[in-house]
Amino acid sequence: MLTPEQVIAAQKANFETLQGLTTKAFEGVEKLVELNMTAAKAALSESTSHAQAMFSVKDAQELVALQANFFQPLAEKAAAYSRHLYDIASGSSAEFSKAFESKLAESQTQFAALVDNASKNAPAGSETAVAVMKSAVAAASNAFETVQKAVKQASDVAEANFNAVATSATNAANTASAAAKKTAR
Repeated sequence: MLTPEQVIAAQKANFETLQGLTTKAFEGVEKLVELNMTAAKAALSESTSHAQAMFSVKDAQELVALQANFFQPLAEKAAAYSRHLYDIASGSSAEFSKAFESKLAESQTQFAALVDNASKNAPAGSETAVAVMKSAVAAASNAFETVQKAVKQASDVAEANFNAVATSATNAANTASAAAKKTAR
C-alpha cells in the first residue's frame, strides 16, 4: 500500500520530469527558429547579391556561368540545413526517449518491488501465482529491452540513410554545376 508521502513524492517527481521535458521542447523550438532565421537571412542576402550580379551580365555565357556558380552551393547549403534540422530533431527526441526510459525503468523497479513485497506477504499455497507474476515482470522487462535495441538500430539506419542521401544530393549538384560551367565555356 502506498502512503500519502509516497504518492506526493511520485507526483512531485512526475511534475519535475514534465517541467524538464517542457523546457527541452522549448529549447528545441528555439533552435529550430534560430536555424530558420539564419537560413532566411542568408538566403535573402545571397539572392540580393545574385540579383545585383545579374544586372552586370554582358552575355549569355556569363549568365550561364553566374547561374552555375549560384546553384552549386545551394545543394550543399540545403544538405547542411537538413543535417542541422535532423540534429535538432534527433537531439530533442533523444532527451524525450531518455526521460521515458528512465521513468519506465523506475516503474519497472517499483513494480518488481511491489511483486516481491506481495510474494513475501502472500498466503501459503500461492507460490505458483507469485512465480507467474515474477515471470510476467521479467518477460515485460525483456520485451522492453528488445524494443529499445530495435529502436536504436532503426535510428542508426535512418541516420546512415540520411547521410547517404545528403551526400548523393550534394555530389549530384556538384556534377550538374560542373557540367553547366563546361557548357558555359
